[in-house]
Amino acid sequence: MLTVSRGRRDGRQPNPDAPPFRTLSSKYPVSDLAESLAEGIVSGHPEMPIFVFMPNDVDAIIAYLESIQTTAPPAPGETPNG
Repeated sequence: MLTVSRGRRDGRQPNPDAPPFRTLSSKYPVSDLAESLAEGIVSGHPEMPIFVFMPNDVDAIIAYLESIQTTAPPAPGETPNG
């Protein structure tokens, strides 16, 4: 399951188990989200509603997510992008 968080202005994450959007591509190809965005994303926690997007919105979301990606250092024992 994919869980992400936009983070807070102070840099802390609302859900510490969720990576920030800006590091999403270090674990998951952002473009692979297109189908899930179009068919509906159901989160694993009750705070988040179900989202379904139209094709033009999917393209815009993917473009935005790709534009904000930064390289996050890998967690201990992990290799980058994997």
